[in-house]
Amino acid sequence: MNQADASIVQRDQFARFVGVEIIEVKPGWARLKLPVKPHHLNGIGIVQGGALFTLADTAFAAACNSRGATTVAIHADISFVKAAHGPVLWAEATDIKDAKVGVYEVKIFEGDDHGGQELVAAFHGVSYQLHKKSLGGSRG
Repeated sequence: MNQADASIVQRDQFARFVGVEIIEVKPGWARLKLPVKPHHLNGIGIVQGGALFTLADTAFAAACNSRGATTVAIHADISFVKAAHGPVLWAEATDIKDAKVGVYEVKIFEGDDHGGQELVAAFHGVSYQLHKKSLGGSRG
């Protein structure tokens, strides 16, 4: 992800506040993580659904903006597969269809980064490309 593309996600104040970290971004694909802290837990001691959605939505934003076009969400939904506890959550976003109206899938796993990961949520997002990539990396 070049600096112009990365700036969209890096400027996401809410994702940064929550603790979302960008690990890797390639065209149409992104991997992010969220180290689980006590403030991410709900009243019954599991990761709050909004924290999971924020992680998935940020991975979705990274993937759909990874080619330099300004892109926004027009629809998103999430299915919670199992209760999440941490210690780390990982999100992997992949484009299913890269177009003016794009389709993306995000899977959220919990566990370490050495293969011990379990699926906790699945997110589906539809994006809309506002502006094509312009010369010099600026929005246009």
